[in-house]
Amino acid sequence: MIKRALISVSDKNGIVDFGKALAGLGIEILSTGGTAKLLRESGVEAIDVSEVTGFPECLDGRVKTLHPVVHGGILAIRDNEEHQKTLEELSITPIDLVVINLYPFKETILKEGVTMEDAIENIDIGGPTMLRSAAKNHKFVTVVTDPADYDKVLTEIKENKDTTYETRYDLALKVFQHTSHYDTLIASYLGADKNPLGNIVTVTYEKVQDLRYGENPHQQAAFYREVGQQTGTLVEGLQLQGKELSFNNINDTNGALELLKEFEEPTVVAVKHTNPCGVASGKSIFEAYTKAFESDPLSIFGGIVAANDTIDEQTAEKMKDIFLEVIIAPDYTKEALAIFSAKKNLRIIKLTDIKAKKEKALDMKKVAGGLLIQDSNKDLLEKTEVVTTIQPTEAEMEDLVFAFKIVKHVKSNAIVLVKDKQTLAVGPGQTSRIWALQNAIRNSTHSLEGSVMASDAFFPFSDCVEEAAKAGVKAIIQPGGSMKDGDSIEACNDKGIAMVFTGIRHFKH
Repeated sequence: MIKRALISVSDKNGIVDFGKALAGLGIEILSTGGTAKLLRESGVEAIDVSEVTGFPECLDGRVKTLHPVVHGGILAIRDNEEHQKTLEELSITPIDLVVINLYPFKETILKEGVTMEDAIENIDIGGPTMLRSAAKNHKFVTVVTDPADYDKVLTEIKENKDTTYETRYDLALKVFQHTSHYDTLIASYLGADKNPLGNIVTVTYEKVQDLRYGENPHQQAAFYREVGQQTGTLVEGLQLQGKELSFNNINDTNGALELLKEFEEPTVVAVKHTNPCGVASGKSIFEAYTKAFESDPLSIFGGIVAANDTIDEQTAEKMKDIFLEVIIAPDYTKEALAIFSAKKNLRIIKLTDIKAKKEKALDMKKVAGGLLIQDSNKDLLEKTEVVTTIQPTEAEMEDLVFAFKIVKHVKSNAIVLVKDKQTLAVGPGQTSRIWALQNAIRNSTHSLEGSVMASDAFFPFSDCVEEAAKAGVKAIIQPGGSMKDGDSIEACNDKGIAMVFTGIRHFKH
């Protein structure tokens, strides 16, 4: 039976009505600081915790509930005779309901210009301690940290003068998730400028939405976001129309965005199963989309399209002619949106700061029994060293850099062939580099004469150079660093192909 409650909340949403309802049920209320003041001003009788402990709040409120009378009342096991005897000897009255939410640490650190001092002052100490005490003793104590649970708790108390064990268990679990999240935010904030790959890594995310299913229909999935400003990422996108995003939509769109951020000029990226299938830059988004579509009109069907400039009426007219899953862009003209509105299932996402880049980020990959963490791959080129006697033309050099930006985002082993800032062939995810090249050439619908080629890693043999020469490739960009670089350089000189080394590899697994 719930006879006594302790209430101390930073988020006061709904607390007055909740307090009045508890008081109306004859439950004694203990409280602190601003919560006690608000309850009394609203006509709810509330006893200051300091009256019960016999010790005043001190140190600007830093110490008020850290006392044996409070925690003894929460932690005592009700059916343990020794515990009950101790409570009686120490004149401690049990506390059956604990209603706590914490200092707004997250809201504080998200404020622009927040100081370290402000952040530290908003680290709650007593609150998490009481929450954990109550959650530990959930067999007997009800603990509430979320205002959304007030109604459920009240309903059960009105019906049974107590909550059910199942409810207490669920609320206790919610507390430990909440305090873990809270402490992880603090650790992440304090360690932001320290080594991100320390001996202990804690990460925390907040749910954006449940998904219909995962990568496949038999898998469950949800979408979560990192806490903080995530400008330029999909979690900041505004869906203007279409079906709910799926697991694969989100994964593919994220891949398209990461590649799109490599470019400043008007560019369109088409992605299918996380690999780019058409990438092009132009003087306008219409030109860029037209070239990206023509790169591979077959693979773009059912794909994701990302653009780094406003989608206008002309571009929308062309886009509507094929089935696309998602279009994401910084903006759309009203005429473009009117055209898309005829395709009700087409997902239209607006991401205003689509070009924004996150300077510090970690890439995480879950493996069975562990987690791999690395810096995200932000670099592109370490150098551009022409290693052949043949020099690339200025236009070829621009295409080589363009191609290297793309191959960086293609699953390894990866090959990309480009001409005039348009992909002509993409060879992703092969166990042999020569197979990646052969697949790219075989599946291309374009003449590859005069094109340039990018490889995400070095050539261990000269076979890729020889195959590229047959297709008409005139320049190659690759990291270099193989013991047999000389063989590839010699083959390039023999075939009249320019070769550029970058000194940096871009495996993507």
